[in-house]
Amino acid sequence: MLEHWKVAALATALVACSDVDNSVMAQDAFTILPVATFRQPWAMAFLPDGRILVTEKRGALKLYSLGTGQSIDVTGVPPVEDAGQGGLGDVVLHPEFASNGLVYVSYAEPGERGTAGAAVARARLAEGAGQASLDGLAVIWRQTPKVDGRGHYGHRIAFGPDGLLYISSGERQKFTPAQDMQQNLGKIVRLNDDGSVPADNPFAAQGGVTAQIWSLGHRNPLGLAFDAQGQLWNVEMGPMGGDELNRVERGANYGYPLVSNGSHYGGADIPDHYTRPDLAAPAVWWNPVISPSSLMFYGGDEFPQWRGNAFIGGLSSQSLVRVEIGAAGAREAERFRMGERIRAVRQGPDGAIWVLEDSGRLLKLTARGG
Repeated sequence: MLEHWKVAALATALVACSDVDNSVMAQDAFTILPVATFRQPWAMAFLPDGRILVTEKRGALKLYSLGTGQSIDVTGVPPVEDAGQGGLGDVVLHPEFASNGLVYVSYAEPGERGTAGAAVARARLAEGAGQASLDGLAVIWRQTPKVDGRGHYGHRIAFGPDGLLYISSGERQKFTPAQDMQQNLGKIVRLNDDGSVPADNPFAAQGGVTAQIWSLGHRNPLGLAFDAQGQLWNVEMGPMGGDELNRVERGANYGYPLVSNGSHYGGADIPDHYTRPDLAAPAVWWNPVISPSSLMFYGGDEFPQWRGNAFIGGLSSQSLVRVEIGAAGAREAERFRMGERIRAVRQGPDGAIWVLEDSGRLLKLTARGG
């Protein structure tokens, strides 16, 4: 017989699991306007004037103008390891970009003897005479150690309301590093904007890469975002089943590979989250999987009914997933069938929802009849 705590935890997990088809066609929910096409785009960031920086996995950074439809190459991008899941990744602006012009990019960085690892660099975006460049580029963070293989880099970036930099770091398909405090693989790290370690990090006193760690036990965290209350969340791919949306708390352990609501690809079981109440359980988990690629919290006027909702890009599910979050917890509220793998989702300054398809298109989603 299951002990009482196991019964309660299992019931909670079953409520959180999104295993029903509540999807609708995207065109029934909003108007979709194709805006531009890129080559295997990965991420985007809106400049204060409405232009968009778009990363392409092959190692190109584009500066796109909505007004003219023109795209220019931003030079000065660091060399990337464009193989497997690696390449040029995320792009975000410093919170004070309007005054300092700083841009942060993540990417897979080649190492010695066939190894690679994620890195984050910052530079100043300089423009003139119809050209743009990343000036003074400096690497401020690296995955430690670099390993072989070309999967599970993670490397999403988000600035928090505290002005600090949060980076998701995948476990590189090596499993055990997610629990190894001497490595920053399988972690979410928290840094000052120059890459130094904040003195109030949960493990700062231990020094080294351990001092960087904000949370641990992550697999392949491909979405990282703060809600309107300043709470950090992440989405990550589970193994065979068990994709997760997590409320990320200071110093918490999210269990991988000790627990997961999925199984190993070879079929071997992984104990479910309810078996380890000492480890943090996901707010929502999916089986079948959605293959989450990105995460955004909506706060605009174009869709006032969705303020405070999370939106998750889905790769294998070819969907945009809407999650409602409230006092009673989180739940998948709606799934929009997009018909393409969704690589990134962002709210634009106009309140529209902007989406990058893995195949290349940039889409603008607006309210129907608006």
